[in-house]
Formats: sequence, structure tokens, C-alpha cells
Amino acid sequence: MTDKRMSRWYFGGLASCGAACCTHPLDLIKVHLQTQQKGKMGMVSMAMQVVKNDGALALYNGLSASLCRQMSYSLTRFAIYETVRDMLSSSNQGPMPFYQKVLLGAFGGFTGGFIGTPADMVNGVRKLFSGATMASSRGALVTVGQLACYDQAKQLVLSSGFMGDNILTHFLSSFIAGGCATFLCQPLDVMKTRLMNSKGEYSGVIHCLRVTAKEGPMAFYKGLVPAGIRLIPHTVLTFIFLEQLKNNFGIVVIS
Repeated sequence: MTDKRMSRWYFGGLASCGAACCTHPLDLIKVHLQTQQKGKMGMVSMAMQVVKNDGALALYNGLSASLCRQMSYSLTRFAIYETVRDMLSSSNQGPMPFYQKVLLGAFGGFTGGFIGTPADMVNGVRKLFSGATMASSRGALVTVGQLACYDQAKQLVLSSGFMGDNILTHFLSSFIAGGCATFLCQPLDVMKTRLMNSKGEYSGVIHCLRVTAKEGPMAFYKGLVPAGIRLIPHTVLTFIFLEQLKNNFGIVVIS
């Protein structure tokens, strides 16, 4: 008989908060780069300017809002995915097929995106959940890319026999998952950015989709590298923290 540890339902939220604390400066600098009015400063020079003008702690402005989002959006999607996955895996005596992981990830991400819609708007339910459709759609794509692809990548790496269940495997699997999530989300992020910055040139999401499609398929992947620089480290740290939480504080299952 061997002891196996399973993740607790809230570990995903805690791991995401840990990752957010590490990558928040990247998010803040990205916003500064997107909103700069004059010149074309790079990431390093923008970070140095923020520190010079406002101090090192300015790199963590807005961290509380980021943590609040992780404890609503990420906690929900991880809780749904991991709880259902562990239940099905234990009843089937084996890992889930990949298509089931994708469907489960999409459902968990869609639900998490809806619940994680910013809760600082309190002028009625309709206002509270404005933008929930876009957030839920993105949540579904991110979760498929991160959780489903991480599980599948880790399963393939372990089944190869070249690597054990260690931090190197977790790093490699999460790096692959971060790349998948970035690739899946970028078209939606491009349209979201265009709609937010539009001055009336788009009548809606479908019109924006048609206009962008006319520019060619690569138009949907503008800014892919900066998006990966932000999302991949966050994904890697999230799963490394999650695996450490599971290994040290998870539920012991005797099999």
C-alpha cells in the first residue's frame, strides 16, 4: 500500500495568490507600457522609472485587488476542476481522457470567470456582472490551457519514464501549459483590447472579429510574446506552489 496526497479544494487559490505576489510587478509595468503617452520605453526602463518616481513598493500598487481576484476566480476554477477530476479518477481507477479534462477545464474556467468578475461595482446585479461573458469565455480558455494541458503534459512526462514526479517535471509541464494558455487566449485578448480602445469603429464583438479576420490570421496573435512573458511565469509559479502545497499539506489517500 502506498500513500498518495490529493489537493485540497482551496489550494489552487492559495497557489495563485503566491504566483500573483511574484508576478504582479510584471502586470503593473505592462499596464504602464500600454498607457504611456510619449515615447516608447522598454520594460526595464519603465520599471526603473516607476521605482525612481514612486519607490520600490509602487511595483505592488493594486496587489490587493489582484489577490481578491485570485481568491474568487482562480479558487473557483481550481476547486471545480481538481475536485471533479479527483472524484472521477478515483472511481475510474485511472487518469481522465484528455477530452474530459478539456470539457471540465472549460466548465470550471467559465464558472470562475463569471464569479471573478470584479466585485467592486455594487450598483445592482446587472452592473455587477457587466462584462461577465467576456471574462467567462477567457476564463474557460485559460483554464483549458493551464489545468487540462498541465495535467496532460505531466501525465505524458511521467509515463515516458525519463523523469519522476519532482519539481523539474512540474516546471516543464507548467511551462508547456503556460504556452498553451497564452496561445488559446491571445485572439480573445486582442479583440478585447481593440474593443476597449475603440472610438466607435466597431459595432460589437462579431464586427470586431470580422474586421480583425480580414487582416489575416496573424492579426489575432499580435503581442503574443509580451503576453507569454506575463502568463507563463505566473502559470509555472502557480503549479509549483500548488504541487508543494499538495505534497506537504494535501489529503492523504492510501491506495
